[in-house]
Amino acid sequence: MDISSIGIAAGLMAGLGLTLSFVLVFANRKLYVYEDPRIEQVNDMLPQANCGACGSPGCRAFAELVVSGATTPGKCTVNTPDKIDMIAGFLGVDAGGGPKIVARLACAGGVNVARQRSHYQGMQTCHAANLVAGGGKGCAWGCLGLGDCARVCDFDAITMNEFNIPVVDSAKCVACNDCVEICPKDLFSLHPVDHKLWVACKSLAFGDDAENECEVSCTACGRCALDADEGVIQIKNNLAVINYDLNRKATQKAIDRCPTGAIVWFNKPDQAVKGPKAKKIIRKSALPVQH
Repeated sequence: MDISSIGIAAGLMAGLGLTLSFVLVFANRKLYVYEDPRIEQVNDMLPQANCGACGSPGCRAFAELVVSGATTPGKCTVNTPDKIDMIAGFLGVDAGGGPKIVARLACAGGVNVARQRSHYQGMQTCHAANLVAGGGKGCAWGCLGLGDCARVCDFDAITMNEFNIPVVDSAKCVACNDCVEICPKDLFSLHPVDHKLWVACKSLAFGDDAENECEVSCTACGRCALDADEGVIQIKNNLAVINYDLNRKATQKAIDRCPTGAIVWFNKPDQAVKGPKAKKIIRKSALPVQH
């Protein structure tokens, strides 16, 4: 190859490089997407739990919504009040948030009050037990007590009590929805703490049939519906159902005559009380398996 050919090749390469540089500069200007620098700053003030409790897929996505004004800092239920106020002050917006949201369990049928009709042997998870004839509990709707919800909770907000029933610590609960999704019986749901009236049962059995399987089940007697303000409680499919659109009308009077204590009133987020007519449960041991 002679010198002139090398010179031509070098010139072509230089021209190509220069052309590509102009193309890149032009593309950068045309395709550049502006990102508000406050997003990164707000993201740094978030807990980086990426739990999804706020409804966003992660903290970064939530930061984008907060900066855009589409949501408020208080919607992050994991963050500390100080950090929420810090974000609100930084952006000059209202902290928002509303009442605290917590997970609640629609079952109180521990081993001391609910009957087992068969003894399950297998992988010790609710999901696995549910695949085998529903888990062996007499109440087909009841908690299986194997603790999938406690294991999946990243915030240690759920523990299993002595009767194999999950107990939610409202102070630790961030309403991340993991327990709701993992429960094979669909017993968990998320509620504001100002929903003080609660039905701790999902049984659709009626009367004695329900109570024979679980001593604290709803028997569809209808007393709560009669005692509550009109429309607050209805009996549907043999189960008391609360209309939370009328939550402001809910009073403790609704639980007064419940014979099993299936409907309760939350004096505090972690303190549910039963009515005076509810039977007293003193049994501490597990009921025997009845085939």
